[in-house]
Amino acid sequence: MRYFNPATPPYIGRMKLALPLIAATLLSTCDSDEILAAYGAADVTWQLESIDGAPFMADATLSFPAEGRIQGRGPCNSFSGRQTKPYPWFGTGPLRTTRRACPELSEEQAFLAALRAMTLAEVQGDTLILSDDAGREMIFSAAPE
Repeated sequence: MRYFNPATPPYIGRMKLALPLIAATLLSTCDSDEILAAYGAADVTWQLESIDGAPFMADATLSFPAEGRIQGRGPCNSFSGRQTKPYPWFGTGPLRTTRRACPELSEEQAFLAALRAMTLAEVQGDTLILSDDAGREMIFSAAPE
C-alpha cells in the first residue's frame, strides 16, 4: 500500500513527462493554416475601399500570397510582411516597404498606419473587413482579375 507523502506527490513525475506533450498539442492546435488565407482571403487581391467609413480615393491593395504572409501596394510603395495572428484575429509583424516618394504619400501613411492597427478580420464573400477594438475599420473588396 502506498502512502501519500505531501513532500513528493506521486503525480509530479508523471506531470514532468506530460508537460512537453501538452505543450506540443496546444501549439499544433493553432495550425498556421488558420491564418486569414484559409478563410477565403487567399488567391485574391483586395482593393481598399474605405478607412473608418471614408472612401479611400488612392489605390491600395492587400493580398495573402503564402501561409502567414501579407503583401500589397500603397499609393506609392509596395510592402510585405507576416500575418501573425490566427483567424479571426489579425496582426502584422514589421512591414517592409519600398521608399519612393509620390504626391499621395500622406494617404499611404494613413493606409499603413491603419493596417498595423487592425486586430480583427472577417471575410464575407468578396469583402474583407479589418477592424479593431476602438471601432476603426478598413473595408476591402476583391479586385477583378
